Amino acid sequence: MTPTHTPGEHPGPPTETLATAPREPLRRADAVLPGAAANLGAAATPGALATPEAVANPGAAATPGAPEGWGAAATLGDEAVWGEARKAPEAPEAPGAPEAREALLASQVLLAPQAPQAPQAPQAPQAPQAPQASPDPLATTASQLLDQITSHAGSRLSHLSRLSRVRRTAPRSPVAPPPLVVVAHGSRDPRTLATVRSLLATVRALRPGTAVHLGHIELNEPLLPDTLARLAPGRAVLVPLLLGRGYHVKHDLPAAAAAAPHLDARVAAPLGPHPLLVDALHDRLVEAGFPEEAGTGVVLAAAGSRDPEGLADTRATASALAERLGVPVVPAYASAASPTVPAAVRALAALGRHRVAVASYFTAPGRFAAQSAGVAPGVASAPLGTHPALAGLLVHRYDEAARGFASSSPVGQAPLAASA
Repeated sequence: MTPTHTPGEHPGPPTETLATAPREPLRRADAVLPGAAANLGAAATPGALATPEAVANPGAAATPGAPEGWGAAATLGDEAVWGEARKAPEAPEAPGAPEAREALLASQVLLAPQAPQAPQAPQAPQAPQAPQASPDPLATTASQLLDQITSHAGSRLSHLSRLSRVRRTAPRSPVAPPPLVVVAHGSRDPRTLATVRSLLATVRALRPGTAVHLGHIELNEPLLPDTLARLAPGRAVLVPLLLGRGYHVKHDLPAAAAAAPHLDARVAAPLGPHPLLVDALHDRLVEAGFPEEAGTGVVLAAAGSRDPEGLADTRATASALAERLGVPVVPAYASAASPTVPAAVRALAALGRHRVAVASYFTAPGRFAAQSAGVAPGVASAPLGTHPALAGLLVHRYDEAARGFASSSPVGQAPLAASA
């Protein structure tokens, strides 16, 4: 039978031909479109046109009225599943049916009509592109390696930056500064001990976080060895309340530090020479009424020493004071060296300096200070005592010695070279 169709309809094989067709060609259609049996059993919508999805679902049940052959099963109703039709009496096959069936299946699977697409607007011609050079494998590998290194380095730097911020913000346990031990000479004059204690009160006010102790070389309590013995094990700084180098600074203090093995002790430099001492001497002279006028002179009265370096320190201070005052200043000593204070007064008179003042170069009142002031032909200043410059200089020498803990200098070795 020759198939007929109405214009506009999709041609399909006669129904009777499909009903009597054998199942073998249908199984070949499953081979042409693998996976077609994945959605068996889906119902076909009446009147729906076949689509590629419908072809991929060839097990849909046929509904009367649907276009023939588009996704329909081999038999009507629910009597068939693709390739698994229920057995029914087979009618004799019409001549030419196998060839028609194979043509039908080929047209359904391979030539399924598609919905018409809207016409596309013509595209503007594109400018010709320059031919690209083929990438260099070595350059590509190096670029990838560089990117990996850069990414890894950036990650590490970011980690270190976060760690650095954590470390900066982490609280640190406070470390107590080493104790400051002021070492005074000692005197039988009760005013000396009172003055030294008042001076230490000023030092404590300057350094409220530092423990300040007092120890004497002789004549007064507490003695230096006793003070060091009471300190807890650790570091300590010994600051001599002495105005220049000499036996006490070079021998007595280092020996006391070495005799305290529980301490890592440093001996600071003596107070003089230093500009702060010049400031204090000038202030004391002005307080005593020193006339800063022509024809005057000054005797710098010191304790004295047999150490040449100690004498040199006193001469350096006298020279700095003369420059400050603008008048001659002669160093003199209460003991152990010359000239004496009376001899220095006579020397200035021989130079035409008949108005002579005595500047007391002593840390506190005592026998030497009283003797020197007693032979002054004019004014005599008070000892340095509790002058603020003296307290500041004690703290300055302490700081200098405390920085030495970072060096490898042995315990008890004093930086004896005086510094400004």
